Amino acid sequence: MSLPSPESAPPGGIDYVAVEESPRFVELKKRHRRFVWPLTIAFLVWYFAYVLLSSFATEFMSTPVFGAVNVGLMMGLGQFVTTFAITMWYVSYANRRLDPVSAEIRADLEAQEAGR
Repeated sequence: MSLPSPESAPPGGIDYVAVEESPRFVELKKRHRRFVWPLTIAFLVWYFAYVLLSSFATEFMSTPVFGAVNVGLMMGLGQFVTTFAITMWYVSYANRRLDPVSAEIRADLEAQEAGR
């Protein structure tokens, strides 16, 4: 379904409320939320587990893994690894599933703006 025509837009501009309610934009928001919210929740659980373990399970966190490296250090470094992995995963997902749809929406809006 295409975006609303310039004739239905309010005087002086594009009807962005109608654009936001269009099926393509609604689907774009759903795709984004379906990806972002589960990862956000999972990362926050992982982060707060690390914080709570470092505060209340100091014996476990100080368990040696090898040499002077302990579980706490490994989990702390894991926070950085997880952050970079999630970022790379999101960029890949956005490039494949979000950007093409947003480019179509943007092109339609630009065409409407140019057609005035």
